[in-house]
Amino acid sequence: MNVSRHPYQAGPVVWAGIIASTCLVLFFFQKILWLVVPFVLALIIYYVLLPLKLRLVLQGISHDTAAGLVSAGAFSLLALTLVFGLPGLLAEAVGWQESAGRYLDGGLKLLTVTVGQLEGRFDMLAKAHVGDELARQVADFSGHFAQKYLPGIAMTLAAWAPSLFLAPFLAFFMLRDGWRFKKFLGRAVPNAFFERTLYLLDQVDRTARLYFLGLIELTLLDTFCLAVGLWLIGVSGALLLGLLTAVLAWVPYVGSILGCLLVVLVAATDFPGQPGVAYAAVALFVLVRLLDDFFFMPMTIGKSLNMHPLLTVLMIFVGGAVAGVPGLMLVLPVLGVAMVFGETIGQVVTDPRLQARHVHGKRLRQALVTRDLSL
Repeated sequence: MNVSRHPYQAGPVVWAGIIASTCLVLFFFQKILWLVVPFVLALIIYYVLLPLKLRLVLQGISHDTAAGLVSAGAFSLLALTLVFGLPGLLAEAVGWQESAGRYLDGGLKLLTVTVGQLEGRFDMLAKAHVGDELARQVADFSGHFAQKYLPGIAMTLAAWAPSLFLAPFLAFFMLRDGWRFKKFLGRAVPNAFFERTLYLLDQVDRTARLYFLGLIELTLLDTFCLAVGLWLIGVSGALLLGLLTAVLAWVPYVGSILGCLLVVLVAATDFPGQPGVAYAAVALFVLVRLLDDFFFMPMTIGKSLNMHPLLTVLMIFVGGAVAGVPGLMLVLPVLGVAMVFGETIGQVVTDPRLQARHVHGKRLRQALVTRDLSL
């Protein structure tokens, strides 16, 4: 008798478990962010270097040797880049500091002009002396920035530096022992569910890989749109600004705000007497962010993870509410992995054939170990 089998579709119970587990994982990740950030960086390095390692393995080199060669080559290239590039970066550090001060002054002048224009249109703001108060706050910020904020920034960087150094070591052990870890997990499940376990591991790896590929596609789309728009407006360094703001957008909303601020500072400095250019840059940035959140992200990351666009947008807000900025950045890959686990477990639980195989296997093992007891 043949049992008809239909493609499995997750129901409301499974989806409730997927969303609940995603929120729980995000809340837990927020508590161990010092480990999650280098692990994510290690995953990026791992997926970049994995094709090179697999090519060496197909040529007959062992997994350990291939992982060592690829890691050594990548780290040597990084070391050479730092050796030859760091002196030039240090030599230009003073120029960067002067440029940063110039852009900051341009942004402050734009803010002052904007507040002055608002005071001229709204008597309430003029009576409240908003412009004078803003000038006082700006002077206080500029005069005490080094004393108030630089020590905190330095301490934060010092606290994060050790954990970030974990990323290359984690990437190396992923390259060397990732396949052993998969075999270790495969041996821990009953034989009846072995095929499903292999499928689960493959899908988790595929989900993570597609997420990072989708992230790269999203970055390219954002870079192109921003660079073309800034070039049409007349802002200098349009391509570099587009790339920087697209990378900052990896952290939803918070990174977008920082990118918008960067674009406005450059536009205000390039056109000090034309605040309309800065306003046009803000409008462009808002337009690209709307396209990003409602079209580009569902088309790239959401499509790569086979997520509905509405679910993609809603889960971004849920991730931010549960875990703040880390939740905004990690919600989609965590949701993708949770979807794979939830749908696979749902298939196992609802598949009578797998359940029958498992029960039959237990009976055979029981009969084997008790065979000599009945003699």
